[in-house]
Amino acid sequence: MPIYEFASEEIRPLSKTTFGLMQLQERRDLQRLLRANIAVVAPDTLVVAEEFGDWDESRRRIDLLGIDRNANLVVIELKRTEDGGHMELQALRYAAMVSTMTFDHAADVFARYLMQIGKADTDARAELLDFLGWDEPDEDAFAQDVRIVLASAEFSRELTTSVLWLIERGIDIRCVRLQPYGLDGRVLVDVQQIIPLPEVAEYQVRVTEKKRKEREARTDTRDWTSYDVTLGGRQLTGLRKRHAIYQVFRHLVESGIAPEEVAKHCGPRANRALVSVEGEVVAEDFHRLAKEARAREGRNFDPGRYFCGDDELLHFEGRTYAFLNQWGGRAFDEAMINLRDAFPEKEIAFAPSE
Repeated sequence: MPIYEFASEEIRPLSKTTFGLMQLQERRDLQRLLRANIAVVAPDTLVVAEEFGDWDESRRRIDLLGIDRNANLVVIELKRTEDGGHMELQALRYAAMVSTMTFDHAADVFARYLMQIGKADTDARAELLDFLGWDEPDEDAFAQDVRIVLASAEFSRELTTSVLWLIERGIDIRCVRLQPYGLDGRVLVDVQQIIPLPEVAEYQVRVTEKKRKEREARTDTRDWTSYDVTLGGRQLTGLRKRHAIYQVFRHLVESGIAPEEVAKHCGPRANRALVSVEGEVVAEDFHRLAKEARAREGRNFDPGRYFCGDDELLHFEGRTYAFLNQWGGRAFDEAMINLRDAFPEKEIAFAPSE
């Protein structure tokens, strides 16, 4: 459907054009403009590299590499051609190549990029942590997935068929069409996400996530050991790690120990174990107030990373607290041992379920 100009006396359709005819080049113009305005094609994304190619024996380069608010890597490929070429195949290769990136590597890459664009004085590590809303790196949560964004003037039927199939297989990939129009010597661009369509994207994500979890359940080799926890004279059995430590934390707070004091003993994740707001509030208000408070600090609050349901929030001396739900591996072991040893009078014990 064309775009129209509503003039004083008439409605005129704008003339479609091409980036080539408007003398806009792929790297010199499109890439340069989008890297500074990445939200146009990838909202809530921080660009950490341009023309990224940190791998041996390959001349391939990712146009733009980003990180989203959920600490997922984002591969962004740009084409000014009329059919998108074979960019989905390129992007899949790139996604595989960067999938093992660590936080420290990403911080080094970001530092080089900041130097490249004239911001060498910016602390890349601090900037990255601030964007993610983290106090310290969390390798367990970093780069758990790689998202792909393809931006092009148009996409061939062959390419869109491939993308739809990839989405069905659980790949987070989307196509953003950049259709240029000419108006009095200026270039106007209609930006539309065409796959998945925005109105069905949430549904598709839910379906894809369900299928992904089903596949993971069949192949997952992670440690899903459950635990039995004793709190005073009360025993809880068969708890996942996150629920085991949450019950210990809740037990200590409900016995009169300030949440901040308990959090001090939560090992390497102590600094981000808690989020709190003023007043005794329900979950809906907590989510809103916590997001507003973090936004004022230039940080992000993700409710999915905390126990913050109505029956999970804790209240203490006029404040409401949510406890972190990201616990696994050594972080869990260290925190549980610290809490047990710091409060021996509370009779805390734990062991793997038989």
